[in-house]
Formats: sequence, structure tokens, C-alpha cells
Amino acid sequence: MTNTAAPSYLEPDQIAHLQHDFESAHPQDILQWATQQFGDSLAVVTSFQPTGIVTLHMLSEMAPHTAIITLDTEFLFPETYALIDRVESLFNLNLIRVRPELTIDQQAAAYGDKLWVRNPDQCCHMRKTLPLKDALVGYSAWVTGVRRDQSSRRSSTAIINWDSRYNLVKLCPFANWTEDMVWTYIQAHDLPYNELHDRGYPSIGCLHCTQAVTDGADPRSGRWAMHQKTECGIHISSFEDDRARE
Repeated sequence: MTNTAAPSYLEPDQIAHLQHDFESAHPQDILQWATQQFGDSLAVVTSFQPTGIVTLHMLSEMAPHTAIITLDTEFLFPETYALIDRVESLFNLNLIRVRPELTIDQQAAAYGDKLWVRNPDQCCHMRKTLPLKDALVGYSAWVTGVRRDQSSRRSSTAIINWDSRYNLVKLCPFANWTEDMVWTYIQAHDLPYNELHDRGYPSIGCLHCTQAVTDGADPRSGRWAMHQKTECGIHISSFEDDRARE
């Protein structure tokens, strides 16, 4: 993979300086900087949540050929698959659908049926974290839709930092946006979104591990509702940290 932009490596003091500057920058300006800095070695990772849709819309107008990575766990809602197809066509995305090494049947044969019930951390690790790690090889930076208002564990999210797990720069251009700001943008530009959001699903993951929530509840309370788990492990580690302590 050839980087056609400026050198992608950033010193720690450069990242600290950019973090300060990006706090008051518009996400569109941050994305513009990222496309110029990293060129073909920039990837966006999205599960097509509302912030991801906004990201893709902004990028479609400035760098339409940017690599877009989405993790197909093979357990997504039908509505999610339909949205991915629609947005791929609408924005003519350079979309890379990443699937786990094991099929659903192979995972059941190796680890037992319904692993997501017995050990959701391991299931997420095999079907999301590991595939993403492989998919990001060769890139210098990745963009995510993580926002500080999504949960207490995400409240200190940096707009730019060095991601030591994947060994590349991590960008969260919308870290200091609110949910209302995201939806205002979607409505202003008449962008498509997952219809499950209109049915009480503020955060949407895999079919077996996502429930609707009542009005006023924690937006992520419908994820892994029967477990002490709020993250899949991509942004905030769980399974790997637990294994390291064993």
C-alpha cells in the first residue's frame, strides 16, 4: 500500500499539539487534515451508526476513495445489512467488509453453541477485535466515530492519539460532539440511518447482544444487557486485559 501524502509518522509532541488544536476544530477540518496527512494509508472504521454516517458523508465530498472498513460479524441485524448496502451505493464507498476467520458453524464447533451468551468477551474478541487488527495492517491512521457523551468510559476520548494496540494514529473527530449535534447534521442533510434507531435502539451491535431500551435509559444499556459489559473491546480492551491478568 503506497502512501501518497506527507510522511505519516507523528512525534508525541506533534500529537499533543494537534490534540490541543483539534479541540476547537470542526470535524470536517480534522478529516480534511487526515486525508492530506495520511492519503491512502488512512482508513475509516465504521459500524454505520449515526456518527459513522456523518463521517462518510463528509468524506464523500473531500476524499471519496478513502478506505472504509466495516466488521461483518455475520450476526448483524437485517436492517444493518440493508443500511450498509444503501450507503455503499449512495456514496460509492471504497468499502471493505471484514469477516472473522471462523464461520458461525466453525465457531460453534470449536467453542460451543451461543458463545455470546456464555463468554461475550471471547466472542467479540474473535469476531471483531482480531479481524480489525488484521484489517488495519498497512495503514498509518484510522478514524472512528467514538464520542465522549456515549458513556462514562468514553468521556476522556482524545480526538487524536497513538493507538499502541494497533500501532497507528487513532482519530476521533467527533469526540466532543453530542448526540443531538449528530442527529441535527443527519436531518439537515437528509442522510439515511438505521431504522432500528426509531424503534428504541440508540446503539446497535450484533443481533443476539442488542436490545431496545426505554426512553431516558443509558443509550448503551441495550448492549450485552445480561452481562457486566459495555464495550466490544475495539476501543476499550476487556478480553485481552483479562487474559493478561490470568
